[in-house]
Amino acid sequence: MSENAYDQKYTGEDFYWGKAPSSMAPRVLEAMKLSASFRPKLIDLGCGEGRDVVYFARHGFEVVGLDLSAVGLEKARRYATEAGVQIETIHADVADYELAGTYDVVFSTGMLHFLPPDARQARFENYKAHTSPGGINAISVFVDKPFIPPAPDADPGAILFEAGELLNYYWDWEVVYFLEEIFDCNSGGVPHKHCIDRLMVRRYQNA
Repeated sequence: MSENAYDQKYTGEDFYWGKAPSSMAPRVLEAMKLSASFRPKLIDLGCGEGRDVVYFARHGFEVVGLDLSAVGLEKARRYATEAGVQIETIHADVADYELAGTYDVVFSTGMLHFLPPDARQARFENYKAHTSPGGINAISVFVDKPFIPPAPDADPGAILFEAGELLNYYWDWEVVYFLEEIFDCNSGGVPHKHCIDRLMVRRYQNA
């Protein structure tokens, strides 16, 4: 993944992806059933400028945001301060980073296509092993479709997933939600389309 490319995208006062949370974030909130005695720990792999980590922190999660872009992480921390919430950040490349400790939620949207295909099985096994029993993984990945041209702001280091590939990594978990969709995007100010697979899965309590 090109660090400089995302540093450039995140420079400036505007938020490249906007401030509204991604579509999976409210589903995570609903699935976790927070209470006064339960504050789930969540890691966002590829948190960018913080739109989702701030959303989760506002709703009571203990949040860790990981990203390669130091500019994006600094912006996320400022956003969190403005929102009156606390977040932890990790400056790392998702392609090299292995989870340590245990999380109730492993979350990622539109970033794991930077995992090399030959490393994905091991990475997803790492994510699963570091998810608490009853916890969830909520992940959205861009999918290759021959009839959709590459996005104008696509990073040359990205390798899109095949349709259904993400689901196969979680064959042994409970599928809470799965959707493949094609949607319009205006990131970078140029209209284009993406295909994305959105998956939420839960680890069995006795796993």
